[in-house]
Amino acid sequence: MQTDTLAPEPSPETLELLNSRFAEKSVQTAGGVQCYREAGTPGADGTAIVLLHGIGSGAGSWLHAAVKLAARARVIAWDAPGYGNSARLAPASPGAEDYAQRLHQMLDALGIERCVLVGHSLGTLMATAYAHDLGKQRVARLVLLSPTRGYGNPALAERQEAVRAERLRTLEQVGIAGMARTRPAKMLSSEPSAEALAWVRWNMERLDTAGYRQAIEMLCNADMAAYAPAPVPVEVHSGDQDTVTIPANCRAIAEMFGAPYGSIAVAGHACHIERPEAVAAILESAHAAATTGATPR
Repeated sequence: MQTDTLAPEPSPETLELLNSRFAEKSVQTAGGVQCYREAGTPGADGTAIVLLHGIGSGAGSWLHAAVKLAARARVIAWDAPGYGNSARLAPASPGAEDYAQRLHQMLDALGIERCVLVGHSLGTLMATAYAHDLGKQRVARLVLLSPTRGYGNPALAERQEAVRAERLRTLEQVGIAGMARTRPAKMLSSEPSAEALAWVRWNMERLDTAGYRQAIEMLCNADMAAYAPAPVPVEVHSGDQDTVTIPANCRAIAEMFGAPYGSIAVAGHACHIERPEAVAAILESAHAAATTGATPR
């Protein structure tokens, strides 16, 4: 069983790679400043790969997978509203549709007409909400990594309140800094590398308290079942050692969408940090399916 341990700091080499190959950028939208990181260049048909992070993370978490994908496509990873330097959403208790609206504004501003949309954890709620409505003409394929269904189903009212109370209590007791020092091991497999622990920590340290509170509300308000079936092809993957969104629950979400499910070996919840090569291969295959009609591996 994992216990809380102090996560190390990332190496200078990793930070240099982030700054040189996946630098932060920003664009003005109707909802305010929206920040993102970018790698690669548009392919022949212009289909981009757009990456949405989870509740305790940020755009930088996709660094190693994005660098591997850069030769294939334009890769965009956003800092969700209220994360990094991105403007927060107006509602104190936003829904997934509010995040989807900002995503729509960002993709409009960046001139992205077609994309493979990838969500991780909380980002899967944003991704499915977007593909279900505003983005159904723009999203060519939807990839859900370690998806969460959310707690918005009325049948989960008791669980919803417990999740909200637990997350807010942790935030109040230890703060962002305390979470970043002690929680990274919970996001990874049973024997994580120092590099993976450090990268979870670095991204978690950059959370904004108010933005994180908004994300907690969205997690509690949303129900992924509202966005199924999807109007685009969907695939679901998760780590075989994920203790946050456990494999059985991820398989159930795949069944809800009538989508294939794939297990990522030796990976916990933050599969894109722990196994960037495997995740990049999944996304390369999804991009090929979206652009050439090839069957995903």
